[in-house]
Amino acid sequence: MAASEESATSESSKPETDTNETFNEFYSEVKEIEKRDSVLTSSQQINRLTRPGATYFNLNPFDVLQLDPELPFADIKKRYRQMSILVHPDKNPDDLERAQKSFEAVNKAYKTLENEEGYRRCKEIIEEAKSRTDEMMKQKKKQLKKEGKPVDVPEDLLEKYQHAVYVQTCKLFADLERMRQERETKEMHERKRKAEEEIVEEEGKKLNAEWKKNYEESRAGRVDSWRSWKSAGKKSKKSFKPPKHKAESRLGGE
Repeated sequence: MAASEESATSESSKPETDTNETFNEFYSEVKEIEKRDSVLTSSQQINRLTRPGATYFNLNPFDVLQLDPELPFADIKKRYRQMSILVHPDKNPDDLERAQKSFEAVNKAYKTLENEEGYRRCKEIIEEAKSRTDEMMKQKKKQLKKEGKPVDVPEDLLEKYQHAVYVQTCKLFADLERMRQERETKEMHERKRKAEEEIVEEEGKKLNAEWKKNYEESRAGRVDSWRSWKSAGKKSKKSFKPPKHKAESRLGGE
């Protein structure tokens, strides 16, 4: 029984472990690419934007464009042009399909950040990620202190802290995407329901109009039929004569 419980616990923790490993691997690769920023190649960017799990990670427009959120708003367009040239399908005919996916990811990221409102909202998400990371560190330190242990946590190191913020940022963007999809699905069902109601209502109106039309067209015939019936009734009353009453005859007479 204990072995079974241990196996179940191991299996339940596996997805979380796999997720953390994926985050770590992706984050490490992103940081390596950033270090080589001055010699970026099309191949590097296409690999980064289409690797397994990229659909999830590409929800963060700053990450797609490799932009520091603290950079001025005016720098976004410049960075977008650099990235779009690198991954443009016309520039990568030997890797057309992946280049197209990368180009679409870059365009989507730019459209999210190209207006100041979208830029501000995305920055707020990153600030929220930092806030959650700080709170997580606070709770960790509090627990360590309660246990009488040193209150040092891995996130005290800048690199670990940045990684934790990155993970939280990805999760927040994923949550927003999930809510957006749920909202769109709900709106789609609502539109479908209204369309069906309108069709039923329209069919009802057509049937009602057709019934009224048929009713009016047959009205004259019904009136004539009723008059004929009344006339026939009156004639039958005049011609009807009740039998004469006969006096009873008594047996034996007088």
